Amino acid sequence: MKTAITIFSLIVSANTWAQPAWPAKSIRFIAPFAPGGGTDFIGRVAAQKLTEGIKQQVIVDNRPGAGGTLGAELGAKAPPDGYTFTIIAGSYSVNPAIYKIAFDPVNDITPVIQFSQGPLLVVVHPALPIKNVKDMIALAKSRPGGLSFASSGQGSIVHLATELFLYTAGIKAVHIPYKGTGPAITDTIAGQTQFLFGSIGVVMPIVKQGRLRPVGVTTAKRLGVLPDVPTLAESGVKDYDVVLWHGLVGPKGLPRPIVDRVNSELNKGLKAKDMEEKLAVDGVSPAGGTPEQFAATIKRDIDTWRKVVQQAGVKAE
Repeated sequence: MKTAITIFSLIVSANTWAQPAWPAKSIRFIAPFAPGGGTDFIGRVAAQKLTEGIKQQVIVDNRPGAGGTLGAELGAKAPPDGYTFTIIAGSYSVNPAIYKIAFDPVNDITPVIQFSQGPLLVVVHPALPIKNVKDMIALAKSRPGGLSFASSGQGSIVHLATELFLYTAGIKAVHIPYKGTGPAITDTIAGQTQFLFGSIGVVMPIVKQGRLRPVGVTTAKRLGVLPDVPTLAESGVKDYDVVLWHGLVGPKGLPRPIVDRVNSELNKGLKAKDMEEKLAVDGVSPAGGTPEQFAATIKRDIDTWRKVVQQAGVKAE
């Protein structure tokens, strides 16, 4: 019996010894959106930092489609061997409430790290008698349904962030969805719609030109480049806190040593001197933290957006 156990132990040890050390080859980051967008940009910054840390090439593989669900599904169903990861954005937590997806967005992934964080900026047409969010709420209450807001699309994260604001503030406004952020901003500048929630990287140049007026920030803290613009929570919208984020996940069953190594290398990368400047291009800042913290963020946001979709009766286009 002892001989059998000894032989078995030697076989296991030999197999373990035969396994090449990770990483033994290049690694793939699936980016579920087209090249050139925010998720693609963040993915390439993260890939570069991990490449530097593990001395192995990390390649970004763009797999756009269905609001990011196709690429996310591909990543979730990949082998859990440490050679395929997926860069996800805040929209990942919206999609389960809008689309029928073919995997469990919580239990079929292994969260690794939250890479970035940033607010949405609430902007209004400068001709409106609105200097802050309190003015907006007062005007909306005096004209029920008289204000309209633009979004980058039905069921997008900016649409739901606005619906959450309306519900929490107890006001109503007409939603005008567009196919993309560009036309939504263009019509708000033209006065066709009165306000929108936009990412900092997109709306900030227009704010600096004076073509849109900033009145609120969606996160719990004010924005460093606009210190005089209060948060929505400070403006009376109780407990409102919406963060745009990007992060890295692997498939379910990803070995913990690999998770810890990637998390450690990317946390180091996020503390690099050039990281604040690089991410500021997209209007976000470094995040970092543990896999458990990122897992909690994903689950919390999925629960939040499901409630918003139900409350507002939002349907996919």
